[in-house]
Amino acid sequence: MRDALSRTPNWSRARGALDDATLDSILTEAAKVAEQVVAPLDIPADREGARFEDGRVRVPEAYHAAFDTLAEGGWMGLEVSEELGGMGMPLALYAASGPMFDRACPAFNMAVVSTRSAALLLTDWAAPEIRDDWVPALAAGERSATICISEPGAGSDVGRIRTRAVPQPDGSWRVSGQKIWISFGDHDLRERIGHCLLARTGDAPGTRGLSLFLVERGPGVTCERIEEKMGLHGSPTCALQFEDAPARLIGEEGRGLPQMFSMIRHMRLSVACQGLGAALKCYDVAAQHAQDRRQGGNPKEPPVAIFTHPDVRRQLIEMKSAIDLYRLALLEAACSADLSAGDEDLARFTAWMLPLIKNFGAELAFDTAAKSILVLGGAGFTRDYPLEQSLRDSRVYAIYEGTTGMQGQDFFLRQTLGDGGKALGVFLTRARAECAGHPEALAVVESFAAFIARAATEPDRNRQAWMADGVLRAGWVAVQAWLSCRIAGTPEARHFLAAAPALMAFHIAKAEAPMQA
Repeated sequence: MRDALSRTPNWSRARGALDDATLDSILTEAAKVAEQVVAPLDIPADREGARFEDGRVRVPEAYHAAFDTLAEGGWMGLEVSEELGGMGMPLALYAASGPMFDRACPAFNMAVVSTRSAALLLTDWAAPEIRDDWVPALAAGERSATICISEPGAGSDVGRIRTRAVPQPDGSWRVSGQKIWISFGDHDLRERIGHCLLARTGDAPGTRGLSLFLVERGPGVTCERIEEKMGLHGSPTCALQFEDAPARLIGEEGRGLPQMFSMIRHMRLSVACQGLGAALKCYDVAAQHAQDRRQGGNPKEPPVAIFTHPDVRRQLIEMKSAIDLYRLALLEAACSADLSAGDEDLARFTAWMLPLIKNFGAELAFDTAAKSILVLGGAGFTRDYPLEQSLRDSRVYAIYEGTTGMQGQDFFLRQTLGDGGKALGVFLTRARAECAGHPEALAVVESFAAFIARAATEPDRNRQAWMADGVLRAGWVAVQAWLSCRIAGTPEARHFLAAAPALMAFHIAKAEAPMQA
């Protein structure tokens, strides 16, 4: 990560006063805590899982000491301002350290991620009396928090939320409704849990009638069940019922969804960290196995390490190339987010990049787990190695915080077309400048630019929606081509660029193919 940060031009601005010694100390300590405290939880938590007993959720027992350790070390408030009890570090440092914890035990880290994200949300939008009460407590790990959006009839279609908040004569609010898919919506790690919740406060249709509330676990809040899932067994996914639950309005009435994006942005960045963490773990298992496993070679001599076989080397370089380019993209997006408050172009660029790093971090995790299993062969399909668990755990990364389809719609319809091409222009300006001395990479970027110019003239909204997935994937190829210039000449960059023109042509062809019934 240290090397990747040094190759990210905006890191020099985003890091602020953070010196190299402090940076190295934080990353070293993160690796130590992740390996020694969090990683031992992973397999036992998968086997034991969370339990729903007598209306309350019990997490694996080992979680308690680990959560305390992270709280005492300040990890809950890494990017929270110092004035509110955090460390005041840039998001880019979170992006650099987060994958270590997600690699170690993603199920456990789900509790940490939602708490940190809620702290940032309340910092941005809560009234001072709420902010000053809750944010320092979240940063210190004394309380935890969730994000409550989805309902049985309103998943990705947020505008159909039915949970309602009613004002009371004393100026307070009461919330009633059901929320589902709530990670760590109930648990026994901390007594006080704050739910950052969207509810309808007016008669305006769609998202315009939604407001943001903080509802604390207590009277009027009931956990109905936890879901039986394919993976992340150690992360309780709860269905919550709210019945006249006391609530406090966060920010402005009717502006709930735009305000919630403070938290959603961080959550999507966190999914990106999960993806990179899982990919790194699985690749390391595969690479080590390729060195240790002996098969083949001259039958008159001892068998050779399977790494010596060309096809195994091909599989490994394919994974490592994708990981190295993705790491650069994650850090680029995080640095841009750090600087976006004072730079309108970088704010647009950050919004343009988020669907890419969220979606392709998710795909990187699942694909690397699947490919690593193939390197190990039958052994990879067993519980003797952590790969099958990573495959199960990572499948959901492409679902929560917006599915692949939703990321495609966001990337093409809103972030690329919706602002008149301004964010795209920022990307193309930067990519063309960095690729100027790298004609292979530049050709891929220009191919994408020409494609988008054609796609932007499509007048049929349904046709645009049909094209969105292909546009998303073509955009990712273009971003990787740009970032390959930062590791120019490496085997990983050469491997990607050898196929990049064909990959770009493939995704363009799929996007421009006729719609089918």
